[in-house]
Amino acid sequence: MRSGERYAERMRLPVAGWLAVIVLAVLAGALSNFGDLRWWRVAASVALMAAVVLGAVWLCRLRVSVAEEDGEVWLHVDDAKLPMSAVAEVQMLEGTAYSDALGVALHPLAFVVQRPWIGRGVRVVLDDSEDPTPYWIVSSRRPDRLKAALTASREPVEA
Repeated sequence: MRSGERYAERMRLPVAGWLAVIVLAVLAGALSNFGDLRWWRVAASVALMAAVVLGAVWLCRLRVSVAEEDGEVWLHVDDAKLPMSAVAEVQMLEGTAYSDALGVALHPLAFVVQRPWIGRGVRVVLDDSEDPTPYWIVSSRRPDRLKAALTASREPVEA
């Protein structure tokens, strides 16, 4: 973690996902030239395999973090930033609640960052009359830790 961060995670593919990507890349490359080993077809096959692998790497680049900056706690999801002063509530979503939140219960103006290989996350409900976004839904492998990092600054300090 970087300095000032309370929580950080990357939405990486699991090992089985990488195996599926490699099999898909090899299959796409093999089928693209049908055994004809002319140099331009081999080059196209290699380029196709590289494109599949680079696409998977691009999907795994997403970073979720909670950091304290200038006395305020911020939720960072890739390039998007949300101050905790604009948050009303943080809810942990797992299993059916998570799939329902992404399906029939999803508000059309919600900010959603999810990866299909991660089956849980958090809903961050906003309290900002200027923002039409009602809430954020963010995938997380450890939604309990993400929620704890987000809500730690909101709890009253006991004397």
